Amino acid sequence: MTVVALFGAGGKMGMRLGRNLARSRFQTRHVEVSPAGRERVKQAYGVDCVDAAAAIQGADVVVLAVPDTAVGAVAHDLVPKLTPGTMVVILDAAAPHAGHLPERADITYFVTHPCHPPIFNDETDPAAKADHFGGIAAKQHIVNALMQGPDAHYALGEEVARAIWAPVMRSHRVTVEQMAILEPGLSETVCATLLDAMREAMEEAIARGVPREAARDFLLGHMNILAAVTFEQVQGVFSDACNKAIVFGKDTILKPDWKRLFEPEEIAESVRRIT
Repeated sequence: MTVVALFGAGGKMGMRLGRNLARSRFQTRHVEVSPAGRERVKQAYGVDCVDAAAAIQGADVVVLAVPDTAVGAVAHDLVPKLTPGTMVVILDAAAPHAGHLPERADITYFVTHPCHPPIFNDETDPAAKADHFGGIAAKQHIVNALMQGPDAHYALGEEVARAIWAPVMRSHRVTVEQMAILEPGLSETVCATLLDAMREAMEEAIARGVPREAARDFLLGHMNILAAVTFEQVQGVFSDACNKAIVFGKDTILKPDWKRLFEPEEIAESVRRIT
């Protein structure tokens, strides 16, 4: 049986992953430093957490379900103790892209991250419709990168990724650099910022007298159809008036050089800020 050592098992992310690993073919060893986290693991799975040394003994895969800011420190303590050929799975590209992982040529580094359930989906089950993060009931896509190690290891890394993020639809193979473009670049620096600006715009409309419920319903409904047309989920075009408003809005809201956010040095600086 393939052994997976799950570090940070009692944290929010660790518990999400642990539930899915419990339904997989993998044998899971749980590692958690906090008493509260160890108790959560005990209550959820009826097993005791083990110390790091016991967890990595003979483990095929080590999953670091720890915060981005802690990945480097945990990895530097852990990786020198691993058996050659062990796969270390990191759940975000930030720390790997920033160079926070220790150098060791005989260890495999595999990076994986969820796309989260898409806005446009076919979910009908209430639990799946309410699973906005994914990994519980809603189907989602994922991205994976074999940062270091033999190409033959990709299949195992992808199998682990499909297990921890289940249920999974498409699994995309990318590079660590491409994953960093996707996050923090595309998803956080751009998408989250624009969504936050839309929330501010809604609050401005409310401050100017529009009833809150009406403003929220109007905005979320328009986000649905506007996104469907923009991303070609449906066949359609905007009205001439809408197209004119977009041109004016871009000139007013966006800086002319905003796409520099995707330049390698800007992505690197964005990663540095969050790690």
